[in-house]
Amino acid sequence: MTRWGILATGHIASRFAEDLRLVPDAELVAVGSRAADSAQRFAETYGAKRAYGSWVELAADPEIDVIYVATPHAAHHEAAMTCLTAGRAVLLEKPFTLDLASSTELVDTARAAGVFLMEAMWMRLNPIIRRVVELVEQGAIGTLRNVRADFGVAGPFPAEHRMRNPALGGGALLDLGIYPISLAHLLLGVPEHIRSWAHLGPEGTDENTGILFGYDSGAVATLSCGMVGASELSASITGSTGRIDLPEPFFRPGSVILHRDGFAPETISAEEAGNGYQYEAIEVQRCLAAGLTESPLVPHTTTLEVMTLLDTVREQIGVRYV
Repeated sequence: MTRWGILATGHIASRFAEDLRLVPDAELVAVGSRAADSAQRFAETYGAKRAYGSWVELAADPEIDVIYVATPHAAHHEAAMTCLTAGRAVLLEKPFTLDLASSTELVDTARAAGVFLMEAMWMRLNPIIRRVVELVEQGAIGTLRNVRADFGVAGPFPAEHRMRNPALGGGALLDLGIYPISLAHLLLGVPEHIRSWAHLGPEGTDENTGILFGYDSGAVATLSCGMVGASELSASITGSTGRIDLPEPFFRPGSVILHRDGFAPETISAEEAGNGYQYEAIEVQRCLAAGLTESPLVPHTTTLEVMTLLDTVREQIGVRYV
């Protein structure tokens, strides 16, 4: 049995707690929040044995094997460091932190302590996405030429919302853009060339962002994210002999359509269950059982490479988190 703690009590924490019920040999032991009443309500709702009114108390609980950190990303570094220094394994929501330097510090801390740490990039662990990667690697669509992905939400967000607050890592890039960027990285790796442009809001955070990755192989990735209009949330992966279309939401598709030259389109699907967060919990438990300190499916190197890309785009579009 893997004993879980959840740090934070917001929407994503709730969805994760719901999905944890679908994971074999998983038990929600405790929840921690800076608001004791919020932690207590969460514990009662999701059946946690204990509720703590501080992160430190949660991290100190000796009956917890791993803690899922679900705070807004501006608090990721502090929360994860609290858990790691207490010797607790950590599943940390994406994006890891606000920048590469603080993400690297977390990885270095985990490695030095020999403690498991993984970014909760659920898209990489989704069964359909993993099947897409297999198809590409097997040459089902030939040589990869283009990845297109877009994530836009309608907004508008009020001035006080965290999505507009630079001190909280606001803007479209970290919340939304990480998905198109991660998909391109998953399929094509680190680009040799990056070009970005964004329209910034009055607070200096990006409202509408376009990103182009270029690869010396000749492949390109055309990516976008924004909070000025609800986009299709779709993606497509084009190769020299075919294409894979990912309908909305592309980061958690119920099915994909494989187009191959000379063949009828083929729909590939999988049984849907829960919210889609259970797969990252299953991977964490697999790694812990095997004595691993990082996941081969979401390794530290991947997390830091994606964070480097986010930092590069942010520098090009002129966004500063203060």
